[in-house]
Amino acid sequence: MFLSCSTTTYDKTVAYVDIDRFMGDWFVLAARGTFLEDGQHNSIETYTWNEKEKRIDVKFVFNKYSFDGEKKVLRQKAWIENSQTNAHWKIQLFWPLKFDYLVIALDPNYEWVAIGVPDEKYLWIMSRKYSKAHSSKIVANAIRELDSLGYSTRELILIPHH
Repeated sequence: MFLSCSTTTYDKTVAYVDIDRFMGDWFVLAARGTFLEDGQHNSIETYTWNEKEKRIDVKFVFNKYSFDGEKKVLRQKAWIENSQTNAHWKIQLFWPLKFDYLVIALDPNYEWVAIGVPDEKYLWIMSRKYSKAHSSKIVANAIRELDSLGYSTRELILIPHH
């Protein structure tokens, strides 16, 4: 989902990610995303463990510029970089480039997650479910936690869903 090169390195992640619990659908509620995500509506990121390849298959689906806009599907591959925590991945949208993907904050019940990158250019806040009231609380909680961790929450865009 991104292209980034920088000398700034944010390397803090959560202590541990249970990969089985993490797999599945996540509604993207807020993002400081890439040019590929401009105008996203109804964004859902789906993670699926690929046992044969020992990797995570990632599918990002959204409507472009409106709720009934063109449906876009971006497929990616991810590999667990740190098997002690499962919180640092390498993700690939296209070969041969792989980028760092950090699970920075994760609700203990896996209800929401914040994903970032070492240079802090990109950030995604996602939730297992969507409702307008629920989502605003999730985003506020995630921002508070990210601020306390020192990860930039500037310029986040709320992603419209319905």
